[in-house]
Amino acid sequence: MYSLISVLIIIASALLILVVLVQNSKGGGLASNFSSSSQVMGVRKTADFLEKATWTLALSVLALSLLASVTIPRKVSIDNQSRIENQVDNAIDPDRLPSFPTSVPEQSDMQGENINE
Repeated sequence: MYSLISVLIIIASALLILVVLVQNSKGGGLASNFSSSSQVMGVRKTADFLEKATWTLALSVLALSLLASVTIPRKVSIDNQSRIENQVDNAIDPDRLPSFPTSVPEQSDMQGENINE
């Protein structure tokens, strides 16, 4: 479901980009190309259509984005939680670790015999 919504968002965004690029804020754009009087849609109707298409696509991108955030797959893995809990439960207490000698034992007896020979 999330993949389908993501594809719809991409399509709606591409259409929104195209509709916005067709418009011209100074009255030009696609509306200026239809200046003949023998057309079905006049200049004003083309501008109205582009404005409605812009708002519709913008709202659809917003709604699809909200819907996508709700349908993001979220898997709570019980296996991962149990592994972490097992590691915490089986952790070794640092106070119970064996203490290792901190000084180096002297090996002068063995080395002394080898050096003198």
